[in-house]
Formats: sequence, structure tokens, C-alpha cells
Amino acid sequence: MFANRFFYLPLIGLVALLASATTAQAMPNIQTWQTPNGARVLFVAAPEIPMLDVKVVFDAGSARDGELSGLASMTAALLSQGAGEWNADALAERLEQIGASLSSSVDQDTTEWSLRTLTQQPAMETALETLTTVLTAPTFPPADLERVRQNRLIALRQAEESPEQVAALALSPAIFGNHPYATDPQGTAATVTALTREELQAFHARFYQAKNALIAIVGAVDRAGAEAIATRITAGLPAGERAPALPPVAELTASSVKAIPFTATQTTVLVGQPGMRRGDPDYFPLYVGNHILGGSGLVSILMDEIREKRGMSYSVSSAFVPLAQLGGFTLGLQTKNSQATQAQTVLLDTLRRFIETGPTEAQLIAAKKNITGGFPLKIASNRSIVSYLAMIGFYGLPLDHLEKFTARVEAVTVEQIRDAFTRRIHPDRLAIVTVGG
Repeated sequence: MFANRFFYLPLIGLVALLASATTAQAMPNIQTWQTPNGARVLFVAAPEIPMLDVKVVFDAGSARDGELSGLASMTAALLSQGAGEWNADALAERLEQIGASLSSSVDQDTTEWSLRTLTQQPAMETALETLTTVLTAPTFPPADLERVRQNRLIALRQAEESPEQVAALALSPAIFGNHPYATDPQGTAATVTALTREELQAFHARFYQAKNALIAIVGAVDRAGAEAIATRITAGLPAGERAPALPPVAELTASSVKAIPFTATQTTVLVGQPGMRRGDPDYFPLYVGNHILGGSGLVSILMDEIREKRGMSYSVSSAFVPLAQLGGFTLGLQTKNSQATQAQTVLLDTLRRFIETGPTEAQLIAAKKNITGGFPLKIASNRSIVSYLAMIGFYGLPLDHLEKFTARVEAVTVEQIRDAFTRRIHPDRLAIVTVGG
């Protein structure tokens, strides 16, 4: 995800470290409601540490760019360059003085704003005032737009020098075709160069609306305090409406191969197809199965076949990226140019064999222990909990998603994994991209 400017002070980092070290003793109690102008709110009280974490998530990801690739991320980037009566330096100084952090990120589905602050006053008041002003009253300074534009163009040129990024940029349209997910959230040199201030303002006006927002709050405030915070954040936004649902992602009907010449000693191989969405009925069999196949690092099947047995690649992996519609399922590795074809063959043969036979019972037991054993650490800090709240709220997952996560993992069987992979993953209809010598 493209990250916007990040403000930080050691004080908040120290408190964050303490928060991260606090192991959750029980599943968080999630409360939910709507603000007066229609934003959904998810809240978990965490009174142990005097901190507040807030995420404001808009249905305003790069899939909403239309023909103006990079529009969502450039809009987010400009919001922190000037808002209300403050320019970029004044906004940064306000947050630095109180030890707060404010950042934004953009992916295919969302624009997400994250605030972290102490709950002591005047720190929390200043932090909330700053966040609210950035979201509701950006000024889109013309000079800052040109500076951000030039920085983005430099980043895009640098991406052209990375074989991994070149491969990733080529794989997305091969997987998603003409779907809005196919474009890079950072845009292209041509679209970034052409974007106007008026287009950024129009995007903000259309998508930064209360009914198009999800607010996640975790911290040392009570329900009444959380309600006041959520109402305050959205009070200056128009009620508006939720962005329309994105079109479905079409399944691939045939395989494709794109070989991109690149001066390098190694070849990057990426393989993919549409995978699954958030809330997918096959989520847990696919999730656990992928953990065994290539999502668990050194102990995965792909690592064993390609690195341990054949020494073809230092790292190889597979991943699902669930989105509102079908996100990508990808496999990737880097290897010497001379053995790229062989490594690709082993990669695809391993995938086919896994689909045909599924994991062994021993592999499934080991995967379940690994996933469930590590899960408590994933919800052991306020920062991780607020991220889960944002995901649950934005994608409409059940409020008991965290509470029942380990039980649903434990319930997965070898047969369910084999069935899900057989129905959903198609080795004869994969997009393949290679970048190398």
C-alpha cells in the first residue's frame, strides 16, 4: 500500500512499545453503532494504557480512480499538505508537539487514515482536531501538489529499476484484465503528470463522505467518549452515500505468459489468478491450505520443493489477497537466469500436485498449531486490534470473527482444502510473468 507522510515522536513510540507488549487475555468486546450522519463505528475499550488508536476507512481505494490512475493516492497525499489554516509544516508541528502520529494508506479498496495519540489533554484534543480538519477541510495547495507530483514521478521511475516491482505491475492487469483492480494505486507517469487540483478536490468531495466511512476506535475511553470522538470526526463531512459496489472480477479463461527482458543475474517469476474475497465461504480452507502450500515460510511445501530439495531459490511463497471482490492468488520466486524455466516448472507442478492430493494430515495438524498458536500475538496490541476492527467493519464480517477464528481454523479438514483448491485454483488458467535476463 502507498503510505503518506508519517508524523512521529519518541514519546508515542515508547507507549506503543508498552501497548504491543501487552498480551490480550481475552477476545476484545466489540461495540458498534452509527454516527448521526451515517458512519459505522466499531469500538473496543482498552483502559490499561492511556492511548487512543483511530482508523477512518473510506471506500475510496484505487478501484475508484476510473481513468485517472493514482487519483485516490494523490488525493490522500495532498490532504496532509494543508488543511484549514495550517500548511504541511504547521500540521506536522502540531502532531510532533504532542507525540501523536497521523498517516494514510491506499490500496485497491480503501483509503485509510490512522491516528495514534495519548489520551491525556491537550494531546488528544489537538490530535482529534488535526485529524478532523485534514479530513474535512483540505486546501490542496498548488505548490505542494507539484512537489508531491514530482516525488511520485521519481518513485515511479525507481520502481522501473526493480524487477520485482516490474513483475508485480505486469501481473495485475494479466490477472484482472479491465477490472478496476488491475491498476497500480500509485498511478502511472502519464496519469500522475496529468492529474489536476480540481480532480483531486472532486475525488475528495465524492468519496470522503460519512456514509462511505468506517471508523474503528481502540483506547482508554469509554463508550460515551468513543461516540463523541466518532461524531466529531464525521460532523464536518457530508452524509453522502456509500460508493456503489465494484463489479465482479472475471475468472481467467486461458493461461497467459509475458516475458519481460531485464538486465539482471536473476529472473523473477510471478504466477497468479483471481483468488477469493473477504467473507468468502471458502476462506478458511483456502487460507489454511495456502499456509501449508507457500504461506508459512521455511516450512511450506513450496520452500521444501524449490529451496530445500533443489536449491533453486532463496525464497518462494504463495498468497491470497482477499478484497471486496476476488483479490489475487499469487505464487512467486527469484532464481538464476539459467534455471528460470526449470524453477517455473517445479513451481507449477507443485501447485498441481497440491490441488490433486491436498496436504497430508500431519501437514494440516502442524499448520493449525502454527496458525492458532500465533494468533494471540496478532491481537495483543491496540494497534493490531484497531486494524482488525477496520477490516471487520469495512468488509461487513461478523463481529465474532476474532472470537471464532481459531475454532474455524481447527475445523478445516484435508478434504475441505482439496475440494476448495480444486474448485477455485486452475493451473491451466494462470497468468505468468517473468522478468529477467
